[in-house]
Amino acid sequence: MDEVVINEGRFNTPISKQNRNVYVISSETIKKLPGRTLQEVLQYANGVDIRQRGPFGTQADISVDGGSFEQTVVLLNGAKVIDSQTAHNMLNLPLPVEVIERIEIVRGPAARIYGINSLTGAINIITKKPTDSGFLVSTYAGSNFEKDTQDTGDTFYGTGVQAGAVLGKEKQQHLIFASHDKSNGYRYNTAFENNKIFYQGNVQINDSNEILGSAGYINNGFGANGFYAAPGDRNSTEIVQTTFANIQSKHSITDSWKIMPRVTYRYNYDDYRYLGNSNLAVGRSQHYTNSIAAELNSTVKLSKGEIGFGAEFRNENIHSSNIGDHDRENVGLYAEYRTSFFEKLDVNLGTYLNYNSDYKWQVYPGIDASYAITDEFKVIGNVGTSQRIPSFTDLYLKQTGNIGNADLDSENAFQSEIGFKYNKKALGLNANYFYRKIDNYIDWMRNTTTVPWQSQNTGDLNTNGINLRGTYRFDFSKDSRLNILLGYTYLDSEFKSARTETFSKYAISSLKHQITNTIDYQFKDFSILFATRFNERITGPSYWVNDFRVSQSIQKITIFLDAQNIFNATYYEVGAVPLPSRWFTLGVKLVTF
Repeated sequence: MDEVVINEGRFNTPISKQNRNVYVISSETIKKLPGRTLQEVLQYANGVDIRQRGPFGTQADISVDGGSFEQTVVLLNGAKVIDSQTAHNMLNLPLPVEVIERIEIVRGPAARIYGINSLTGAINIITKKPTDSGFLVSTYAGSNFEKDTQDTGDTFYGTGVQAGAVLGKEKQQHLIFASHDKSNGYRYNTAFENNKIFYQGNVQINDSNEILGSAGYINNGFGANGFYAAPGDRNSTEIVQTTFANIQSKHSITDSWKIMPRVTYRYNYDDYRYLGNSNLAVGRSQHYTNSIAAELNSTVKLSKGEIGFGAEFRNENIHSSNIGDHDRENVGLYAEYRTSFFEKLDVNLGTYLNYNSDYKWQVYPGIDASYAITDEFKVIGNVGTSQRIPSFTDLYLKQTGNIGNADLDSENAFQSEIGFKYNKKALGLNANYFYRKIDNYIDWMRNTTTVPWQSQNTGDLNTNGINLRGTYRFDFSKDSRLNILLGYTYLDSEFKSARTETFSKYAISSLKHQITNTIDYQFKDFSILFATRFNERITGPSYWVNDFRVSQSIQKITIFLDAQNIFNATYYEVGAVPLPSRWFTLGVKLVTF
């Protein structure tokens, strides 16, 4: 198999040469997992914390290695997806899992590579470049076979349909997908309806010039019972609409000099109705957010190493009923150098210089290195820094129960890490220890339950973490294979110089222990995967969640059965929002490409 190449903005690095703790979820793995959305796929990733409010990808916060949901940056083919209103909506993307080639999860501060908001890590979603033409049609239906005893008396269910077409030619590739998902929920006021459309086009003009463009739209409406202000928001509803567009290209000016320009636009509309649809004149919040970004990256190969440099500009603005009208600009300059001082030692070092119209000039250097003791065993180490600019919600929100703070400082992170990688034939092992310090950590705090939450720089958060991951593949024959993945993360977080507020909205729900395990067996066109997740948070009960998928392909048709939370665990990931009980889904998919 061809080795996976990690896309790092300016450098493309084979994963065997990576000096960072990078975890890749391949399209083959995604196909076997018992999930149909990006959010559901990411919940099986080691060290990634998906905190769901709504089921099956309706709404979810994402964090890496104990950070907050605002401290991880998400990218689509290298283009940053930043929601400047609130990161609650960052994963509201019109992206079907069928077009994902792989998901790259880069741990630790990554400003040198990805710029602002990559405080604890970055998740880069790489889409496919299809080589064959064809189409896809799929449908599914599922239920927990329980009834809505508080409202309609109907049995809870979920259904969906998806269609897509692909044109794969030698010099150009196009794909377009659309889907519709609908459910009456899994408890009172958790129904949702979700519509997506996504297009991508690749054109190879010649050997030296390539253009990639993508655009998508998602309309996501859902019952928001208990999402933000339980128990008073029992009848709340929310509509989130997101438009995303990106065009980028690659140009080889000479054999040693390449440039890569990119322009990205994101529009988000968030309509939150505290009293639901019964009285729109009271308790309604509407937010209109626009962001446009331009980026130019370049690499120059030298006789000894490679230089990468680039610049980015981002404008963000919001028009909101309870945040107000605000805009800001951000300018960033990148510079890095990669070299091998001798055969077994690889070093990357560089810096990111940032100017923000609200927070002025800041600089974020970083270095990573690796030493190959043998062909199979490598020691890695890195030191990185990064920042997170407060969201418009953090700064300016004015609600009955939540108040922003215009005097917030930006968060800053420093992290050092050391570990090793071992890869030999069917066995892969990764082990890493890191120490991270986040200055000016932002959380929503209050002294008593009778006063509103307010965003505060609560102090400095120090975290010691251990991340272990192992994979093993048994090849019984050319048609029979067993894959095992086992991951463990331990986090020990402690606030220094913290304020005296009694209650914290988000910090207390960070992970302490996490175990992720998948075992899948494939025989010809039959596969079965069993997945286990264990989470123990700083406060609250720990829980195990177990899922499986069985699938059988017959020529171009695949039939699958998913069972999620098969042992019917009761668990919460955000606040007082219970997540679905045991749920079964049956689906069929026709793919001709």
